[in-house]
Amino acid sequence: MTTARPEGLSAYIAVTAAYWAFMLTDGALRMLVLLHFHTLGFSPVQLAYLFVLYEIAGVVTNLCAGWIAARFGLTSTLYAGLGLQVLALVALAQLNPAWAVGASVVFVMLVQGASGVAKDLAKMSSKSAVKLLAPAGDGGLFRWVALLTGSKNMVKGVGFLLGAALLATVGFVGAVLGMAAVLAVILIAVLAFMPAGLPKGRKDAKFSEVFSKSPNVNWLSAARVVLFGARDVWFVVGIPIYFYAVLSDGTTAGNRTAFFLIGTFMAVWVILYGLVQANAPRILHAKSRPTSELIMAARGWALALAVVPAVLAVAALVANGPQGWLTFSVVAGLLVFGALFAVNSSLHSFLILSFTKAERVTMDVGFYYMANATGRLIGTLASGLSYQAGGLPLMLGIAAGMVALSAAAVSFLIPEDRQAA
Repeated sequence: MTTARPEGLSAYIAVTAAYWAFMLTDGALRMLVLLHFHTLGFSPVQLAYLFVLYEIAGVVTNLCAGWIAARFGLTSTLYAGLGLQVLALVALAQLNPAWAVGASVVFVMLVQGASGVAKDLAKMSSKSAVKLLAPAGDGGLFRWVALLTGSKNMVKGVGFLLGAALLATVGFVGAVLGMAAVLAVILIAVLAFMPAGLPKGRKDAKFSEVFSKSPNVNWLSAARVVLFGARDVWFVVGIPIYFYAVLSDGTTAGNRTAFFLIGTFMAVWVILYGLVQANAPRILHAKSRPTSELIMAARGWALALAVVPAVLAVAALVANGPQGWLTFSVVAGLLVFGALFAVNSSLHSFLILSFTKAERVTMDVGFYYMANATGRLIGTLASGLSYQAGGLPLMLGIAAGMVALSAAAVSFLIPEDRQAA
């Protein structure tokens, strides 16, 4: 069995640790912003606006980051992502409660935009490193990418809980400044101890290379758009606000309890999602299956995923408003959605690295995560708009339709052996 180079493994561990630290603050920041501004009276649509520039920045950043990493090296983009997140957290602490709502929205949008750039620089660097560092053969690539992605999401889930807990205990400003300080220390440690193993870049890399000519990369990117749109259409605004309406009585104590319960649910959802994602190679028996079979599996898992929000949308229509049994059904259904979504997402992450070549990995991964960010942007906008316009039924119905479109896009993927035939 082929094993990884020792320096490759150590570089992979360092990249993973840095990515964990970043995603912990990313998850906490999202929950802090959402709950803090909801208690200030922001509507669902205004809350969605707070995250719009974050997602737009992700689209632009991923499109450019692949070329930047190819030109200047993966470590450069990783360090830039961590450093920019520190600055974004410090800037967010300067928010003045006396500002008008419009000024507050614009300021937070700008800071969230910077955080979005930071997140996608770090993500693209980490995911591309897996292709270059993973051991060849014996399912090594799928195992390493599933471990990185799954563990990252478990850490981000802890971040959701951390953000809600910090908001309820030390407050908004103390939370963001504390996270900035911790992340700055981690950045210094990564700068000092990052081992060799990642490419330094090539001066002849052209920006035009970002756009892939591979049909598989393009169709998989299209599937990614609607898959992540289907998650964020309920995840970003709608479900947290629904739970807040059910759990809080409007008092300070009631708000504090609601914060902890919402943060706990979001954390548990993301942690379980990450746990399933990390174990996706075992669930799919990927070690003994060729890529062509995994492509077929991706179609089936996407169709199964579409059933869950469709059933929940029907339940919400029948309930016609908050009900105890509906809330229980939503919690249970979204946990099932998370497990199925994790397998779908892990399959996509493996397939993009399988389809790309080592010499253009940052380009293809950047393009693919540009599609990912586009889906999150669509989902973010649709989350606030759909919940305000039609509540849970409309929001969950849109999610079901988007997952069905993802399954349709995956159906166009062509196994490599058939491409060569």
